[in-house]
Amino acid sequence: MSKTLTPRETAERSLITTYRKTLWKPFIAAVKRYELVSPGDRIAVCLSGGKDSAVLAKLMQELQRHTDRPFHLSFLVMDPGYRPENRKLIEDNAALLGIPITVFDNDIFHVAFRAEKNPCYLCARMRRGFLYEKARDLGCSKIALGHHMSDVIETTLLGLFYGAQLQAMPPKLHSQHFPGMELIRPLYCVHEDAIIAWKNYNNLRFLQCACRFTETRDAAPDGIGESKRQEVKALIRALKRDNPNIEKSIFRAIHGVQLDTFPGFKRHGQAYSFLDFYD
Repeated sequence: MSKTLTPRETAERSLITTYRKTLWKPFIAAVKRYELVSPGDRIAVCLSGGKDSAVLAKLMQELQRHTDRPFHLSFLVMDPGYRPENRKLIEDNAALLGIPITVFDNDIFHVAFRAEKNPCYLCARMRRGFLYEKARDLGCSKIALGHHMSDVIETTLLGLFYGAQLQAMPPKLHSQHFPGMELIRPLYCVHEDAIIAWKNYNNLRFLQCACRFTETRDAAPDGIGESKRQEVKALIRALKRDNPNIEKSIFRAIHGVQLDTFPGFKRHGQAYSFLDFYD
């Protein structure tokens, strides 16, 4: 008689069986290709309450379980001012999935809501700073965030369309304000559709963002509202109908930028012109 699996066991097994091709292999590919995890690392996996960071946490646990190059994991949850029911959902999901979280509080939502310009940008910057600080307190030198391939592609297009810049989201980067700390993105090669499929397969429910700006967007008739990211998501979906490989093309493009064809570029904050190298 076969053993009945717990929800945690089912979720873990599905990562390396049902979703081995779309989650586990792309995850491992990113870890190796971009050299994201080293023996002896102490990594703080940051959970927002959403699907992306949850699957990241489970993949990192699986990697830790199977690797022959040991490293340490901590799991951080920052409560920036969630409603009690939203915080409970995060805690219940962590318990269900076997993720031993450390929760800490601050008032980021309150501060961001009062900002007249770019509240989402301010919220993201403040979140990252608090996460670096807490991770450092726990003895970690890396924080792992749940940004995936779809985020990378959308961010690249957002910068091009609305920021007048060709700028991508790197797989890892050193913190400018917390010396010795590094940010890594192990889901860099994982498509969002695979995460959604894993979530639905395991009948899991996660937070979206849980702030009033997201709620306003979701309440809009078109599901976009004033969100430029949602606008870009919709554009990509439309373009995929004629070119199913368009996302792969964009992703490959940011790995093969031809600087010789650009009239200008920046490196380490320094602007250069093609004339600097023309002769």
